[in-house]
Amino acid sequence: MDRTELVMSPPVVMAPRPDGFEVVWAVSARARGWVEWRTADESPGRAHVADCGPYGFVPQGSQVLRIRLDDLAPGREYLIRTVTVAVTDEHQEVSDWKSVRTLDPSATSATFVAWNDTHQRDDTLRALDEASPGADVWVWNGDVCNNWNDPDEIVPTILNPAGRDLTAGRPMMFGWGNHDVRGPWAHRVPDVVASPNGLPYHGFRIGPIAAIVLSTGEDKPDDHPSFAGRVSFAELRRRQAVWLAEQITRPGFVDAPYRVVFCHMPLRWSDERVLTDLDYRTGKWDQYSRVSRELWHDALVTWGTQLVVSGHTHRCALIEAEPDAPYVQLTGGGHTPDIATWIEGRADHQQLQVSAHRLDGTIAHQIEFEPLA
Repeated sequence: MDRTELVMSPPVVMAPRPDGFEVVWAVSARARGWVEWRTADESPGRAHVADCGPYGFVPQGSQVLRIRLDDLAPGREYLIRTVTVAVTDEHQEVSDWKSVRTLDPSATSATFVAWNDTHQRDDTLRALDEASPGADVWVWNGDVCNNWNDPDEIVPTILNPAGRDLTAGRPMMFGWGNHDVRGPWAHRVPDVVASPNGLPYHGFRIGPIAAIVLSTGEDKPDDHPSFAGRVSFAELRRRQAVWLAEQITRPGFVDAPYRVVFCHMPLRWSDERVLTDLDYRTGKWDQYSRVSRELWHDALVTWGTQLVVSGHTHRCALIEAEPDAPYVQLTGGGHTPDIATWIEGRADHQQLQVSAHRLDGTIAHQIEFEPLA
């Protein structure tokens, strides 16, 4: 009798930090597990074990196992693998070793890759995976799904999309899109995704780049009947405004040469006059998040934000900085290969170059930023 496969995804590396990261993986039945890790120059026989969750339990579950690794060194390569044991019969499965590099705030150069609006399209995911290079950080910047109407879609969509290991060579920062918070089962997504601080908004530093990830919530007001009273994004945006005002004063952010924000819905749009006072009862929706901008704009200007990277519109567009909006707005992404784009940032002490790439190999937009500090 053939045994059902126990482990259903590769070890997915999320929420990288200078001192660690989180490993999340999918299982098909009740199991417990742990992560073995070692530095790149240690032999397999010298592996260390990470098996203690926040409450002292070894990671356990019937769909997802996860463990946070702490106290690692910044900018260093580590090898990890997962060990998973079935609760019913002690059957054990061990993954292959996988290379992971912690973030290095003091590095002289840095890279990031961002995807938007993949919407569970396997053909788009495969094409993006093949086109995108490795990077210090990969930001999956919203709308990874359509709607969470089926709870069984959450785990494979996030942990094993298109059957690929998307975090091979590029650890993931998860950015929330409006579709990712939509549907009766969206409240279960936090069981699967990790962030450095356990919240849907956070900041990170890679070399000369300081980045902030924000959640713009939904594209209609909280009282819209389609949400059935399940959301409170007005309050979440307000909390982020308070957090953001403090975050931009922290060491590593206040003095960063380059300053980038990732949020799924754009904060600016090309013709905002036709996108105000929408009648949401007739199916209208926000193409940019004016409510987020009204709360966050002053802090972003004070910080010296140079670039906001977004998706949502399924259009690749570049809106230049203006006196009243002194940050560039770049949108990209799309659910089909003909409109999908991936955004790449490369920085050193001389400049930050950001490019929006189409899947046919052409570049839709490219912009350079000079260091601020």
